[in-house]
Amino acid sequence: MKTYLGKMKGGNAERGQLCWKDALWSWVGAFVGMAGVGWLSHEWLSTQALLMIGSFGATSVLLYSTPDSPLAQPRNVLGGNVLSALVGVLCWLWLGDDWLAAAVAVSSSILVMQLTHTLHPPGGATALIAVIGSPELHALGWGYALVPVAAGCLLLLVIATLINNLARHRRYPRHWW
Repeated sequence: MKTYLGKMKGGNAERGQLCWKDALWSWVGAFVGMAGVGWLSHEWLSTQALLMIGSFGATSVLLYSTPDSPLAQPRNVLGGNVLSALVGVLCWLWLGDDWLAAAVAVSSSILVMQLTHTLHPPGGATALIAVIGSPELHALGWGYALVPVAAGCLLLLVIATLINNLARHRRYPRHWW
């Protein structure tokens, strides 16, 4: 029991030097990425709400501030979000939009992402959104996985590739698939 509780103490965090240039590149990427998703949604779908989903904020954190992370690589971003969207829609269709459906959607999306090597933490939110989303989102049904999820991810990935490679010290992606 002592060993188990001892693991919860944690350790001292080592933080590197603050790099204002890296932080600025992250800001530029996130701004351009989210603005692109919002603009495309507004122009293409005549509404900002359908293409702009909450999990894209978390995806932006990974793509623009930790582009070297395995969780930020294209396979994980696209695969993890799309698979999670499909799992979430399936859970919503089977179980409705209550707490049990939400729990099954998030946990099952994690399982599917791990089994397919597409782990992307915002995918859990993408699955949750499929269950607890608005009536307009629910009306998309299986289409939710294509628009907004796949379309938004592809746009964020294109922008991440363009913006991250402008900086001399960044390279994105590390691998495509």
